[in-house]
Amino acid sequence: MTVELTPSPIRLKATDAPNQPPKTPELEELYRGFERELLVPLWTEIGDLMPMTPQSKAQPHVWRWGSMLPLAERSGDLVPVGRGGERRAIALANPGLGGRPFATPTLWAAIQYLRPGEVAPEHRHTQNAFRFVIEGEGVWTVVNGDPIAMRRGDFLPQAGWNWHGHHNIATEPMAWLDGLDIPFVHATDTAFFEFGPEEVTTKATPERSYSERLWAHPGLLPVSQPRPLTASPIGAYRWEHTDAALREQLLLEDEGQPGVAEPGHAVVRYSNPATGDDVLATIRAEFHRLRPGTKTAVRREVGSSVYQVFEGRGAVQVGDKEWNVERGDLVVVPSWQPVSFGADSGLDLFRFSDTPVFERLHQDRVEVDGRLVQVAGRRVDEENAL
Repeated sequence: MTVELTPSPIRLKATDAPNQPPKTPELEELYRGFERELLVPLWTEIGDLMPMTPQSKAQPHVWRWGSMLPLAERSGDLVPVGRGGERRAIALANPGLGGRPFATPTLWAAIQYLRPGEVAPEHRHTQNAFRFVIEGEGVWTVVNGDPIAMRRGDFLPQAGWNWHGHHNIATEPMAWLDGLDIPFVHATDTAFFEFGPEEVTTKATPERSYSERLWAHPGLLPVSQPRPLTASPIGAYRWEHTDAALREQLLLEDEGQPGVAEPGHAVVRYSNPATGDDVLATIRAEFHRLRPGTKTAVRREVGSSVYQVFEGRGAVQVGDKEWNVERGDLVVVPSWQPVSFGADSGLDLFRFSDTPVFERLHQDRVEVDGRLVQVAGRRVDEENAL
């Protein structure tokens, strides 16, 4: 009986580096044995496997809306939407991730573009997703038969394994930001996908979706609905509500009342009305508003995030990189990279992150202006900071 050996991708080399065993012929022979049996000793890998701080392969980067949108428009001329390709979605590819269509190791972000009269067919997948509209209106998304209008400033979450498709009833094309946890699901080998009808199940265009009529009443939960819910049942968080909440925070600051996250910096988090938790199990979504002249504290945290400028101009610094940004620009912040924003004439920012994943795993950690403020789900102060 012939035993076929699996070709080994492992290559071990004895070195005279500090904290390594003495380089001898016997050690080299041991390493060849490890290679044949597909074994890797920890002492050769500990620096990569257990770094002193997170060392993400993702890099800070900015994508310019003014450059992306013309490419999306051109793809509308050349690339049809339909079964197979499914979506005319163009993903951000982080320069540190080897050409993969991933903004970070856990987050996927893309521009989706739909021309007048087009239909993106229905499907479902285990990946959690959302749509955030940077400009335009006229596209309707249909989630499990619920028709939901998409308008500028709206945030539309959609938990995994829900049927969804889109159709454009307007006379103009429309582009928006798609965010998903595709890289996380891909890395954990948990992805499922299923085709649905080629047409959306309804082309009704009600002013308010079924989910909004049932759930979107502040502080009021429908008793008829089962709870708890692992993701938000609201199909759309409308811009007028987000805008009003941010405006009121800054007005309270003017009146000397608490409300802002820091001076000149209002923040709201989109939440699940049934639980108060994040809208999606793996994605946190927020909206930030900075007064003119405001500069935020320097913040870094475990996990990665993507920001999109909704309105205004300003500057962002991520690690040792700094850019001026304006409407539509997208900025990626890798894990444990310090980030701060400065507003020129005011700055509105949409942000999404993978924070819920790490909070549930008790691997979260937050630092503000060099001071550790949160570790593994608990707040810490300067005296007992780890």
